[in-house]
Amino acid sequence: MADGWAKRAWNTPAKRDGFILRQLVGKDFKLKYRRSVLGVLWSVLNPLLMMCVMALVFSSFMKVGSDTVKCFPLYLIIGNTVFQVMTDSTNQGMSSIINAASLLKKVKINRYVFPIEKVLFACVNFAFSMIAVIIVMLWFQIAPTATIVLFPLALLYLMVFCAGLSLALSALSVFFRDVMHLWGVVVTAWTYLTPLFYTISILPDFMQRFEMFNPMYHYVTYFRDILLNGVWPSLHANLICAGCAVGALLIGYLIFRKNEHRFILYI
Repeated sequence: MADGWAKRAWNTPAKRDGFILRQLVGKDFKLKYRRSVLGVLWSVLNPLLMMCVMALVFSSFMKVGSDTVKCFPLYLIIGNTVFQVMTDSTNQGMSSIINAASLLKKVKINRYVFPIEKVLFACVNFAFSMIAVIIVMLWFQIAPTATIVLFPLALLYLMVFCAGLSLALSALSVFFRDVMHLWGVVVTAWTYLTPLFYTISILPDFMQRFEMFNPMYHYVTYFRDILLNGVWPSLHANLICAGCAVGALLIGYLIFRKNEHRFILYI
């Protein structure tokens, strides 16, 4: 019966890709938590522990504007979990084509499913990390507001943006392996340049203007507005988030589409 369902799933390209994506996400999930005592609980514990360390360091020993934030621990954990989606998606998506070399050489399959699957898997982990955010909200008695209905839209913006980056990086890394090393430096710099553990108000004017060109600043701010501040994001904020997402996806798709027929020669 299972074989019959699997055969029906391959009837159309969309069903086939959907079936493959589900199988790959399931495989990655099992591999990540294999032989781990706490298993998926680490997806909740990691952001909580990081929040505790960062809250202690940046609110007690360093002046980063924490006194101007409604709830600094919640401010920290939202920023870090949102940024982690981008980090996980791109780091894993970047090597997804290379790691699937043996499969791509044997089976005719749409290549884009591999970087896209890494984005979906990062979102699965993000869903578990949101349990940690809920725990912090309960601990500090921060009640959700009606703005939480925009959470799916915020996640969609972020996923599309990450998918565009992953498509571009996965294609470029096939031809230039140095991209995989360089991206680690870029992400580290991006982390410190984005107000994750400090507030934008402590930055000088020219840096505050620079943040307007930082897509992750806009995505992190969007999530903080709807989860922490209870503020409805403006039309301008929505246009920026949507524009960055569509722009990244378009560029990533064009890079991937133009070069994918040559992947087999380099993997």
